[in-house]
Amino acid sequence: MSPDHASPMVITTGEPAGIGPELVLMLAARGVLPAGTVAIGDPRMLRQRADALSLEVAVVEASPGQVLPAPQAPTLPVWPVALKEPAVPGTLNPANSHYVLETLALAVAACRSGQAAAMVTAPLHKGVIIEAGIAGFTGHTEWLRDACGVDEVVMMLATDNALHAQAPGWQGSGDLRVALVTTHLPLREVAEAITHERVMRISRLLEADLRHQFGLVSPRIAVCGLNPHAGEDGHLGREELDIIMPALDALRQEGMAISGPFPADTLFTPRHLADVDAVLAMYHDQGLAVLKYAGFGQAANITLGLPLVRTSVDHGTALALAGKGVADAGSLQVALSLARRLADQRTASRR
Repeated sequence: MSPDHASPMVITTGEPAGIGPELVLMLAARGVLPAGTVAIGDPRMLRQRADALSLEVAVVEASPGQVLPAPQAPTLPVWPVALKEPAVPGTLNPANSHYVLETLALAVAACRSGQAAAMVTAPLHKGVIIEAGIAGFTGHTEWLRDACGVDEVVMMLATDNALHAQAPGWQGSGDLRVALVTTHLPLREVAEAITHERVMRISRLLEADLRHQFGLVSPRIAVCGLNPHAGEDGHLGREELDIIMPALDALRQEGMAISGPFPADTLFTPRHLADVDAVLAMYHDQGLAVLKYAGFGQAANITLGLPLVRTSVDHGTALALAGKGVADAGSLQVALSLARRLADQRTASRR
């Protein structure tokens, strides 16, 4: 990608019954999409949604590699993927689940071929994809891992100010970067998934991308324990003593600035966060409940460890809001801004 952003960023418009399509249209109508941004979805559906919401934006079909003239009015270029059946806002239809995955596949192919600089994903609905018979689907993060052929990825969310911070330390008490050792697992399966090797792999990936994508010279990572009070010296569980602490000791021997495990109920306080750049939580709700309280709607989801840049929103499909034009596009705007910066950072690091 050149400094003039010749390669576009692509946005998958997500579950067609959810708020994803209208969030993309809202940003396009306001003229705040980053230059060279292209949506991937059904153009007819997007035009219908724009008309229903009285959004003045021209939906223009394009193809990968096509250069469009400078628009004279708010315009949304779209790489077309056809819905299987018409979409009704707020009403899920399993028939369109394969459509959602087709938009993702096109985005991945474009990023890997150099036709796109980064991909940003609007929310999908895991349940309806599973109901469509797509066995083993657990979410964007794991699907992208498999589509890109990598062994491990890291899910990290960050609030807006933390995304902009290029120096170590938090810029304010509400700013967070939180990564996860496990992602979309039932809670009863989490403990078995916390292994010495997994903690080592995830920590290394997190530290590497904090360096390469966020420009942190010596990232400082604080790690949550799995159990209440970080196991209370083994009285409330031995995962900290037997698995997490030995892994962190080994990582420190490698030169990593990583500390813990700390009780999660006290780690997420300004005093403890002041001296770290990211928190590594053991499971989904342990870390993300706190982050979304701190900055819901103004945070982005980043998948680390991929051979491409991918960011996403910090929320779901919000079916109850779909088609009403009242959804907040703030998180999508944050995700787009971050994707552009990460793509530029990745390009600069290769020079």
